[in-house]
Amino acid sequence: MKLHEFQAKQIFARSQVPVPRGEVAESAGAAERAARVLAGEVVVKAQIHAGGRGKAGGIKKARTPEEARAHAEALLGKPLVTTQTGRAGRIVRRVLVEETLPIARELYLGIIVDRALAQPVLMASAAGGMDIEEVARTQPEAILKEAITPGMGLQSYQVRKLAYGLGLADSQAALGLLLGALYCVFTECDASLVEVNPCIVTPDGRLIALDAKIDLDDNALYRHPELAALRDLSEEEPLEIEASKQRLSYIKLDGNVGCMVNGAGLAMSTMDIIQLAGGQPANFLDVGGGASAEQIREAFKILVADKNVRAVLINIFGGILRCDRLATGVVEAARELRLTVPVVIRMEGTNVEEGRKILRQSGLNFSVAVDMKDAAPKVVALAKQK
Repeated sequence: MKLHEFQAKQIFARSQVPVPRGEVAESAGAAERAARVLAGEVVVKAQIHAGGRGKAGGIKKARTPEEARAHAEALLGKPLVTTQTGRAGRIVRRVLVEETLPIARELYLGIIVDRALAQPVLMASAAGGMDIEEVARTQPEAILKEAITPGMGLQSYQVRKLAYGLGLADSQAALGLLLGALYCVFTECDASLVEVNPCIVTPDGRLIALDAKIDLDDNALYRHPELAALRDLSEEEPLEIEASKQRLSYIKLDGNVGCMVNGAGLAMSTMDIIQLAGGQPANFLDVGGGASAEQIREAFKILVADKNVRAVLINIFGGILRCDRLATGVVEAARELRLTVPVVIRMEGTNVEEGRKILRQSGLNFSVAVDMKDAAPKVVALAKQK
């Protein structure tokens, strides 16, 4: 679950992470009033769940309250297209009006979970304010990393290493306080990502989080009802919201071949082989290992509710999810929806013959594939015919 910048900064402030003064506004008038309260030059920042806002024109400086109002009017209620939003962009429903601060340097700070190490890893770089993925690709040596042992926390020697690596030897104490506070946010919120880009160094040596990003682990939200309440459904795809209600993993994509798969690895492989066959997947949909016939039916409804879907590939390895259960759910959904979209089904595993029998006896026009190599060209060809 993603948080807006203003929400992340509220959490930062409660944890003693220094942030600029600012107010959230949902109208141009509110933005003007916020600028008057802050007094002086401000920055008006579009609040959407995507990076790259600055390059897309979503972050603008204002010297006067009237200028802040004009910037807010230009942003609110309109789509902002960044490198992370896709072609449709995201509608800006609120802006953050924030004081500007003098900047001597810009740093990058971030904490993620490194699955290979099974530890949180603190990353830091003197190349703040830049696309960190691009820095990692072109200058990997510019990113400093420190693995943090759970139960021990961030150690003082790690702070010293990072301070010297970032050229902040004279600011070790301030850096230690900031990093310690960020790590507390990471652990206490059950976050999967905490990021500050940029973290600025002011001419008088203060460290301030000029930007803030927090991604929360959905699986831990039951422990944090106050954080779950921050979810902004307007930033999410309606089909993804519906899928989450059915405990399904669904991500909408830009293609026209719908995919229903059990298991994330098989889902990724299925999308790859569709592209290899010349098609484009319309979604990532993982029904999981223990889906019921009802969940399969609901998953199928979500798939075909996407108007871009021209054909559907169901690729299931029957283990906990038996093939006969899958077939029953698919048949029920197809009958209920009076399906017109062609469907290719490839399944193997537990009760596969029973599943195939259910499909054959359904009287519905399903195409049954022998394997993935057979299934992908079939579904791509059907999608192109529609």
